[in-house]
Amino acid sequence: MKIISLIFLALLPLLALADHHHSSTPALKEMSASPAPYRHVVCFKFKDEASPDQIEKIETQFAALKAKIDSITHIEWGQNVSPENHAQGFTHCFIVSFKDKAGLDLYLPHPAHKDFVKLLLPSLDKVFVIDFIAQSVN
Repeated sequence: MKIISLIFLALLPLLALADHHHSSTPALKEMSASPAPYRHVVCFKFKDEASPDQIEKIETQFAALKAKIDSITHIEWGQNVSPENHAQGFTHCFIVSFKDKAGLDLYLPHPAHKDFVKLLLPSLDKVFVIDFIAQSVN
């Protein structure tokens, strides 16, 4: 019995190493990892006749969606300040974060989002939207 115990103890580090190597395969990482954050990026180009007051109300109401829609984990936004002159008239960018795609799926048809879109449309010239699953560099 002592020999079997000694063999087991000698093999234990190898078993742990094999288990660690096996769990690092991409397929298993995907299955065991929680979903990556889902980002919804929205850029606005306003009509020339949109007043500063209308634009400010749109900014405020977009930011207020965080308190109205539970699936939103974070909202950040700002006005274009790039010196590169590639904005094509888009002046505002909003980044809405969700835990996963299911959060966006709840957000899009939500009554508070629909009300915001009704407020936005009369002042909006163009919109650019892109969604992505956040990747990180550590």
